Amino acid sequence: MGNEAIAYGALTVGVAVVSGYPGTPSSEVIETLLEMVKSGHVKIPYVEWAVNERVAFEICLGASLAGARSLVTMKAPGLNVASDPLLSSAYSGVEAGMLVLVADDPGPHTTQTEQDSRWYGELAKLPVIEPSDPQEAYEFTIKGYELSEKLKLPVILRTTTRVNHTVSDVEVGEFNEYKY
Repeated sequence: MGNEAIAYGALTVGVAVVSGYPGTPSSEVIETLLEMVKSGHVKIPYVEWAVNERVAFEICLGASLAGARSLVTMKAPGLNVASDPLLSSAYSGVEAGMLVLVADDPGPHTTQTEQDSRWYGELAKLPVIEPSDPQEAYEFTIKGYELSEKLKLPVILRTTTRVNHTVSDVEVGEFNEYKY
């Protein structure tokens, strides 16, 4: 599944802090990570469901500013809730890589509204990368962290329901421990 591929990509780069707000089509990213931590397969210092998307974003921004790679997850309407810290982060920048997973739902099939979150990238002048299948979701997650650390900005990983929920084989690399 594309969401699992994103989780594996975050583990490949050694993500240290993950926060999000539950909502299809993005929920399985954190569910996958929580399951892997609980089973003892991986160690991530901090994985949580936040009370809303703004809080999740601010937790991950704070972690990044402190030097820890972070991943924040939400569905498209949640980016509206997180828009204030998103726009502020375009000015403050980041230290360690920060990836903002926003799962759009063209249609919509699983959420209340149809929204194209790429416009937030344009508004904030932040990079937006968009995978077209689960393999690219894995690879773009890794590239997103590289780009974030090069530009010292959060990077938006914009996905769609189809990519998030597509099931296919994905070649993954070795998972790495988090680094501060």
